[in-house]
Amino acid sequence: MVASMAGAAILQQKMIALAPSGDLRITVDVTAVGEPVNPLVFGGYMEPATTRVWAEMLTDRKFFRAINDTAPPPPGFNVGRVQLHYWKSVGPATAVEMDKAEPFVGDHTPRISLDKAEAHGIQQEGIRLGKGKSYVGRIYLAGDPGAKVVVRLVWGSGASDSKIFTIPSLTHVYRKVPLTFTSPVDTQDARLEIVGTGSGSFHIGTVSLMPSDNVQGFRPGMVKLFKDVGYAMAKWPGGNFVSQYDWRDGLGDRDKRAPRGRESNDVGIHEFIAFCKLLGSEPYLAIDSGYGDDYSAAQEVEYVNGPATSPMGKLRAANGHPEPFNVRLWCIGNEMYGFWQAGHMSANQYAEKHVRIVKAMKKVDPTIKVTSAGATPAELSMMTQENKQFLPNFWWPPFLNDLPYKFESINDYDYWMLKNGADYIDHISEHTYAYPELSFDEKKQLFVDLHDPLQTQARRMTNRMGQALEAWEIYKEKLPELKSKNIKFIFDEWGTRFPNANGTGMTRRTGMVMPMSYALFMHEMFRHSDMVAASTPTSSFNLIVTDDMGDGVGHTAAGLVIKLMRAHFSSALPVQLGGNSPQPVVSGTAWVDTGTKPTGSPTYPLDVLAAFSADRKKFILSVVNPTVEAQEFAPQMNGVKLRGRGKLSLLAAPSVEAENEPGKEPLIKIAENSVTALPNRVQVPPISVSVYEFDVENG
Repeated sequence: MVASMAGAAILQQKMIALAPSGDLRITVDVTAVGEPVNPLVFGGYMEPATTRVWAEMLTDRKFFRAINDTAPPPPGFNVGRVQLHYWKSVGPATAVEMDKAEPFVGDHTPRISLDKAEAHGIQQEGIRLGKGKSYVGRIYLAGDPGAKVVVRLVWGSGASDSKIFTIPSLTHVYRKVPLTFTSPVDTQDARLEIVGTGSGSFHIGTVSLMPSDNVQGFRPGMVKLFKDVGYAMAKWPGGNFVSQYDWRDGLGDRDKRAPRGRESNDVGIHEFIAFCKLLGSEPYLAIDSGYGDDYSAAQEVEYVNGPATSPMGKLRAANGHPEPFNVRLWCIGNEMYGFWQAGHMSANQYAEKHVRIVKAMKKVDPTIKVTSAGATPAELSMMTQENKQFLPNFWWPPFLNDLPYKFESINDYDYWMLKNGADYIDHISEHTYAYPELSFDEKKQLFVDLHDPLQTQARRMTNRMGQALEAWEIYKEKLPELKSKNIKFIFDEWGTRFPNANGTGMTRRTGMVMPMSYALFMHEMFRHSDMVAASTPTSSFNLIVTDDMGDGVGHTAAGLVIKLMRAHFSSALPVQLGGNSPQPVVSGTAWVDTGTKPTGSPTYPLDVLAAFSADRKKFILSVVNPTVEAQEFAPQMNGVKLRGRGKLSLLAAPSVEAENEPGKEPLIKIAENSVTALPNRVQVPPISVSVYEFDVENG
């Protein structure tokens, strides 16, 4: 707390925190109890699947990219590496040819022409090794009998600074050769060489290298940290990737699955389900409704949920899993309203496609629950301006309309989806991104930086959620039949974004703006537990601190926020909370980056949420202080009597810029302390989340 207050003092000249008029008072009425918070709001998301959690150490192990290709790699190619390194030739570049006539996997396979004296082949640099750490791998090779091939793992310039694998005599039939190795050094720049001498040529089918302690192919440190957070749901394959992903490509032998752009395609349905079991998470599968079709979607449901006697169930059993996976939650497509999306079509056409797909899926398994990939006018307004201002592209259509878009217009995807297909929608997907530092100026039709204080920046993402909840009320007025349906939101992409003004994409900022945004967003979901069925923050499986080897060693501040909220609010029962300081209106434009009314509790500048535990034996009070100043409030409890001693779980940061870094003592932790009682004046440190928990005497 002392460190937090010191940091706040330093930052006072940068951000001026607004104080409420008079003393801040909070009233809790436990007689008004809401629906339980669905544990699935604590979900995880990865796009596509192997960006960080898969343990493969080699980039492009199946040679999607041609050796010696000098063109820039595709955007996002193998995202998640500390630094990308690609295959390069050893010896003359002309000795390496990409054979398209007889590829081992994918479109082409490297063929190396040999010389009797000079080694020819390929290499990849930048491989990270840990001293005493063991590694396992494999390589598929074929070649002429005169080829003499070796695989070398090199970590220095000395004669003994390498491990050499001598390959037995080759034939024209591919042979799998195992690679096992224990590193004697720590290094960030080892290299793997696959070279040969002799006569003729040899082919390299594919190659793999992983730490031997991988857990079914996944990084063990990350699995441990994800379990520690308690992710109750995991979404895959997610995002724009799914709109041109054929699920059948991810079946069978991993080494024989063709690569798909930045993806080596090592994680398919079986691997994803295994990942969910490792985490204890419910799987949430996304269907390709871009280039995909209803027949393929129905086949996928049968493969995943059908009995072993069904055609697709037999295929699943042949792939090693006779029992159905019994996946309950399915998302139909991703952002199909977006002109950037593969397979994008107009709202009326896509509504028809959605219905066709869901009919086919539910004919196979009527018990599944499906989520539509629509958008409110606010969501499409926000993403249109993002692409126009920050991600310009030659292929984007002309932007003729001033923002915001109107309800019932051709840009109101949710309206047309609900009007034409509400009977085939169980949940509505809403993607909820915000720019904490920017506000949309309707007159300028631009996002501008107003240099707002922290509490305003942190509120912007929650205000985006408020738009969706307000839009639902409008839809019920326009489509009265919705009132009898139990359709709820799944916020299956949400997070903060920091656009580059020069139009070069998004910057990932560290510091406390994102964690404070997360805390406010989760509070708002809990308040609306009757309307929110699940959520997956976009960066959830990136909210970890990684070591030099790329494995997880700790939580970021945002990851700790999710862990703290999950520990206290899973299945909790929110209760009514009032206050004497309403939240102010945040700058922006209604139906672009804000709603028509403020979000949050009437306890400005704090955001406060009260709840009972699921068994009503504990009372929980969560206080978010998204300001750089210490605050205080006076609580008034109505209808509940708390036992004396309780627990305070506190997450506080010493400054807005604070972050947890590998190899250093974490600056942000969850500190747990006992408290004798809820004080008459509760002191709240700056930049913090405080969760009080007391036993209930009269529960």
